Amino acid sequence: MCLSIPAKVISIEGDKAKVRLGGAEINAALHLLEDVKVGDYILLHSGFAIQKIDEKEAMETIKLLNEISKNDPGH
Repeated sequence: MCLSIPAKVISIEGDKAKVRLGGAEINAALHLLEDVKVGDYILLHSGFAIQKIDEKEAMETIKLLNEISKNDPGH
């Protein structure tokens, strides 16, 4: 199973972006997308931005992932 996670683009330098994922900032490759801007939300998979999504969809997904995490007995 593959999982991509919503992340917010906070800076861009060339074909790489710094994205915020929860409280962490990580690097994402932008090779697969065009027209990504600071403030956009992307789906991040294995270090690659694979799709742009709107903020509402990103927030709904993050909320769902947080709920799943809270209900995980191993968490």
